[in-house]
Amino acid sequence: MNRTVFIIGASGAIGRATALLFGEEGAQLILHYNQNEEAIERLIDDLPEHTVLQTIKSDIRTSSGIHHLIQSLTFHVDVVVFASGVNQYGLLQDISEEEMDHLYHIHVKTPWLVSKAVLPSMITNQKGHLVLVSSIWGEVGAGLEVLYSSVKGAQDSFVKALAKEVGRSGIHVNGVRPGYIDTKMNDHLSSEEQQLLKDEIPVGRFGEAKEVASVIRFLCSDESSYMHGQLLNVNGAWQG
Repeated sequence: MNRTVFIIGASGAIGRATALLFGEEGAQLILHYNQNEEAIERLIDDLPEHTVLQTIKSDIRTSSGIHHLIQSLTFHVDVVVFASGVNQYGLLQDISEEEMDHLYHIHVKTPWLVSKAVLPSMITNQKGHLVLVSSIWGEVGAGLEVLYSSVKGAQDSFVKALAKEVGRSGIHVNGVRPGYIDTKMNDHLSSEEQQLLKDEIPVGRFGEAKEVASVIRFLCSDESSYMHGQLLNVNGAWQG
């Protein structure tokens, strides 16, 4: 696979799993991260040699960080995977405006601005893929995760709308809605709370990052060539 894949949030579990799958297929990778440089170094060690074209450290919780990310990008990209994400657990009235801004920038403004930056060259080449890692909460919402649900709902609408805008230019825009995936994002839950959730999931277990990554890879393959503007639930039949 002679493609360049830009993974935003490559230091997270889903970003890492996605990088490993694309790396196995021979893609060249551009890896974004914010603080966890050690995770990126481990990822590079686990990838085939000469797979990584570039690493970019940038804090996309702010507009200036998003612009730094875009300005640091020095290669044409064929695939962009938006795997960066943070949750904000708690009552709406207890969440600060700064925390709201962080969620908005990471989940909404980053896809807007990065897509705006990479689309011209994709359109010139008449091919490209944009994949957003959303959440089942973007579809059904969750109490105590109102802000997270809101920005994920915005991502879902972005996927559907942009796919209509660029479909004739050969650009695929799709998304994945994970359910409960066993990642650090859920560390705020106690073991008792996690067990209660597991009991609610029809398949009886939590999802794994590599299972989400496999769907991302599928959405960027020839096998999904007629899939545009879709959001695939990876949730073990759990609706939240």
